[in-house]
Amino acid sequence: MSEILWQPDDERIQRSQMFRFLQTVNETFSLHINTYPELHRWSVEELETFWEYYRTYSGIQFSRPPDKILSTRSMPGACWFEGAELNYAQNLLTGPADKTALFSKVEGRPLTTLTYSVLEQRVKRFGTALLQLGIRPGDRVAGFLPNIPETVIAMLGTTAIGAVWTSCSPDFGPQGVQDRFGQVEPSVLVCADGYFYNGKSFPVLETVKTLVREAKHLKHVVVVPFMDPAMQCSKVEFSETSLWDDFLKADPSGFRYQPFAFNHPLFIMYSSGTTGLPKCIVHGTGGTLLQHHKEHALHTAIGPEDVVFYYTTCGWMMWNWLVSALAQKATIVLYEGSPGFPDLYTLWNLIDEAGITVFGTSPKFLSQNIKNKIEPSQRSGFPTLRALLSTGAPLDEECFRWVYRSVKADLQLSSISGGTDIISCFMLGNPMLPVRCEEIQCLGLGMDVVALDSKGHPVLNQKGELACRSPAPSMPVSFWDDPDGSKYSEAYFDKIPGIWLHGDYIEVRDSGGVIVYGRSDATLNPGGVRIGTAEIYRIVERLEEVMDSLVIGVEEGNDLRILLFLVLENGRDLDADLKLKIQQTLRREATPRHVPHEMYSVGAVPKTLNGKKMELAVREIFQGTQTENRSSMSNPECLEDYEVISSNRSVKNHS
Repeated sequence: MSEILWQPDDERIQRSQMFRFLQTVNETFSLHINTYPELHRWSVEELETFWEYYRTYSGIQFSRPPDKILSTRSMPGACWFEGAELNYAQNLLTGPADKTALFSKVEGRPLTTLTYSVLEQRVKRFGTALLQLGIRPGDRVAGFLPNIPETVIAMLGTTAIGAVWTSCSPDFGPQGVQDRFGQVEPSVLVCADGYFYNGKSFPVLETVKTLVREAKHLKHVVVVPFMDPAMQCSKVEFSETSLWDDFLKADPSGFRYQPFAFNHPLFIMYSSGTTGLPKCIVHGTGGTLLQHHKEHALHTAIGPEDVVFYYTTCGWMMWNWLVSALAQKATIVLYEGSPGFPDLYTLWNLIDEAGITVFGTSPKFLSQNIKNKIEPSQRSGFPTLRALLSTGAPLDEECFRWVYRSVKADLQLSSISGGTDIISCFMLGNPMLPVRCEEIQCLGLGMDVVALDSKGHPVLNQKGELACRSPAPSMPVSFWDDPDGSKYSEAYFDKIPGIWLHGDYIEVRDSGGVIVYGRSDATLNPGGVRIGTAEIYRIVERLEEVMDSLVIGVEEGNDLRILLFLVLENGRDLDADLKLKIQQTLRREATPRHVPHEMYSVGAVPKTLNGKKMELAVREIFQGTQTENRSSMSNPECLEDYEVISSNRSVKNHS
């Protein structure tokens, strides 16, 4: 059993919402549950009872209660809370009028604030302006924005009227954004003129103009003059364009929140497989809010007194997760810019500046601090900080120990893990439980998660495939443009019918803790943002020098290294100039996250008999595991190149 690094005292346990919830479950259902594992077991065995009870316990405002809790436990096909109606934005704007709803910090700029009353007024103005444009429930509004208050306002204004919000961060290039927004055909685009990162400014209006030219159903563009306050609408080259302040002049006096069905589309998120365009995952209104509320209130102990921060862009589901914390009447903190500019103390300083109680980050950020010998505790005792969350990759022993040694000893360190696919967590923290080195504290309530061995049997204390055996409210209501549900079914249920396979390897411990080992499929996941290999292929293989390519992710330490293998035109060398060209093209056309860490020239790409690239076979070579599927290859001899490269890398890394 892993070493305990932190243990909550009895007082902390008993004042936690999780403990109070356990007590009320016992009182309501005449049970005698004493431990969290018992509570979790009840929540998955009595699935419908748990979720209906939490729906009422949470205090979430429903305009209409459900007619039925769950249509069927079969997956896919399960439908939660049919007949129920609510409004997502309304539930996030119930905090006291004069209380700070959000802090905003932009690289190189002072901290700003918005109260709940001002935030709600601007949300209503944005929603009113959308209605005046003729935007209706189900229409899409796309955000191409930095992590700033305007993004929160636009999202809440969109969802307040039942339109569907979708977003990408502004570091995405034209191809990356078009691959996403082009599929969902937004009626309104909300964008900024650029963004700041690492002391530099990055204009994005050329990308915006490309989007506008290719958008078939676009009615209006709203521009936030983030970099240049004097920017003019004409720079967008679209007749129906407004500046942010002008758009918000709409009179909200007649605005009323309208209720929408529990499974009414709320967000469209993007997740990629290994072929084709990114998948457009549609998440429902009630399922998203209910799941986030449970994770915030019970698992993270967030309440009205908390100030919650997560370092994220608007293209990652953690942004949506962060904003939902407003439903707890808490204060959220937005940060836009580099976490390392002007130095790695920037975000640690923000804890005291904003009074942050819950600080969210990634293993990569923590590893950078370790590498640079940063000692935050030497600058502050962080009196407000009580929890540190980490996601995006597994958290290793070095990071666990560094947090307790160099940040704060009395701290709940919660590694959390889930995904864009469920816009939430399968496993996460618990204020009642100890923190064990390298372990996520527990499985989430209502999440029927197990590790399956190669024969499909649940196993303890050994690595297996992450499987969810029962439906959860935050599972997608659909994929976009998937009328028969075949894409949805293939994504999660193709391998074992009726069981959600998430694509991660995990180990569930006797203690109830969980270790995540990383992706079990070929999707790349740098910094918590899922990237489909096809996104890289579409760009790289357009270059005249490249005949074919293959990309994999190799987990090393706390990071994922992207390796790109290139089949070049005859006689061409993979020299420094070509490498630079590929790097610049991927950065410009996609995002900096798409740029590989290493590039190699190979003779051929391994393929199946029907021509599909076999990324997993190559990844197995670099992970040191046996490739078992060579019989399905049309050209297994080509793997010799990859074996030589892998061997040379191993020698170099150990020298």
